Amino acid sequence: MHRHKAWELYFVTRGNGVRMTGDTLMPFAEGDVVLIPPSMPHYWEYKPESANDDGEITYLMVAFSPELIDKCMDAFPEVRNRLYGQILPSEALKYGSGSSVEIKHSLMRMNALDDIGQLSEMIRLLPIIFTTKDHTLIGKPIKIERDIRRMQKVAEYVMAHYVHNITLDDIATHIGMNRSAFCTFFKRNRGMTFSQFVTQYRLETACGLLKTSQKQVSEICFAVGFNDLPHFIRVFKSTYGVSPTKFRRDIT
Repeated sequence: MHRHKAWELYFVTRGNGVRMTGDTLMPFAEGDVVLIPPSMPHYWEYKPESANDDGEITYLMVAFSPELIDKCMDAFPEVRNRLYGQILPSEALKYGSGSSVEIKHSLMRMNALDDIGQLSEMIRLLPIIFTTKDHTLIGKPIKIERDIRRMQKVAEYVMAHYVHNITLDDIATHIGMNRSAFCTFFKRNRGMTFSQFVTQYRLETACGLLKTSQKQVSEICFAVGFNDLPHFIRVFKSTYGVSPTKFRRDIT
């Protein structure tokens, strides 16, 4: 896990895996567009099988300092008019399908331009990424270093063991806490119980498999750690409003 003093805007062009941003661990997929605020701990772990024929994982990323925003607002009334009074996010964002299209095209154009062209494109892009409402929150800041390390250990453990049953005693022992203290710590940092967190991760992993694999729903159910197909379908529908089969059909 690492952090930077700059804003980072990512467009995943090839590959999938899991991403941790701040306090949140979730799968990511090809086509995701994500904004990570300055100083937020994060990491991306790509699945080797998602690489291209040359074994490459690819993405477009632009990093820009908080000072760039201030300087652009001072220098350009057009930018100031769009961003004045705008509260910049402290959370990581994943852009929706509508705003993602424009951001993707901008990043691809930027990749082919010289330095001056890239700066011009970046200035044009700033109001888009900071004013669009077409996004979801994918991570809140963690302010305490010890909590960062603990949450990272929790995330790594879930990533390695989500296929199997994970008990509270297992995870509490793994990070060196008793069960009661761990439950309090986790709920304070994530706003949900550990069981809800594991279920969320399993469901998000299932969504990724429904999008990117040809596996049967029953195979996916057991591959992500559910041991009962009707229960999996019921929990999936309760969360996403549709069955796994309809979810797959709607995205193809």
